[in-house]
Amino acid sequence: MFAALLCTVLFSASAVSARKTTEHIGGTEANFTRLIFAPVLMLLIALSFGPGLAGYWHPTLFGLFFLSGAIGFGVGDIALFQAFPLIGSRLTTLIVHCVSVPVAATIEYLWLGTTMTTAQIVCAVIILSGVAVALAPRENLHIKRRDLFKGIGWGLIAAIGQGFGAGVLSRYIYKLAKEMDTPLPLDGFHAGITVAVQRMLGGMVFSGLCLLAFRAWLLRRPDSPSLGNLTRRDNQWRPALPWLFATGLAGPALGVTCYQWALLDNPTGVVLPIIAVTPLVVIPMSIAMKEEKPSWRALIGGVIAVGGVVGMVMMTKAQ
Repeated sequence: MFAALLCTVLFSASAVSARKTTEHIGGTEANFTRLIFAPVLMLLIALSFGPGLAGYWHPTLFGLFFLSGAIGFGVGDIALFQAFPLIGSRLTTLIVHCVSVPVAATIEYLWLGTTMTTAQIVCAVIILSGVAVALAPRENLHIKRRDLFKGIGWGLIAAIGQGFGAGVLSRYIYKLAKEMDTPLPLDGFHAGITVAVQRMLGGMVFSGLCLLAFRAWLLRRPDSPSLGNLTRRDNQWRPALPWLFATGLAGPALGVTCYQWALLDNPTGVVLPIIAVTPLVVIPMSIAMKEEKPSWRALIGGVIAVGGVVGMVMMTKAQ
């Protein structure tokens, strides 16, 4: 469970850094660039603090992890960034976190036979309730009906990408690796790096192809306001580089490594609720950087969610 808790902190730091990055360069460019940074950083970490990329490196497993990354980082993240401008970050995040957990837990139960205890299910509900209290929009959403339905649709796709692609499919591959008698001499952290690199490559290739297609589409429409993101000057990239490095290191590199590490020994339905607290961990970081002041409802939701996380950790350790 330590890996899941550490993953939450790292993802929160990545979110704050990503917000700073997009102030200087476009979101599409920033997301793809960090996916290029991340595998390089992970390779350096693996070679510096361990025996390199051993462990789950196998042709069959590589193809499956590559697919997992294409679904999670590729389809999931693209859908996420499509939903943000349509229905806002709060509602999008709420949909992704509150849908991905039951979807992942149900698919893993039906496919792999993994079960959760009643106490774990109760703790997961408490966590998601706290997240819902904190993230629910504070006023009536003035969103066109068409944009609302499109945004919810993209949010659901992002939730499935996160729950199935990043979670359940990884758990299936771990199970397959053990059945294949693949040597697993590494501890959880190094195995997590091995898996994360392979998944990152899948996400990078898929996102790169989508970015090229998006660029080609924009260049045919010179009047599009999004075209400005493709003509950023060097002086706009320079201040973004430290934040870009930080978001790549904390999120796709170390954060995803800890995420894969957590999934080695814990069901997706246990790991995802803990990671769902990420938007709430961002709150004290934002306060420290003087970016925003949280509402009382956000603080109350945070307390509820943290209580659920403590219960989840205690119940899981007691097994």
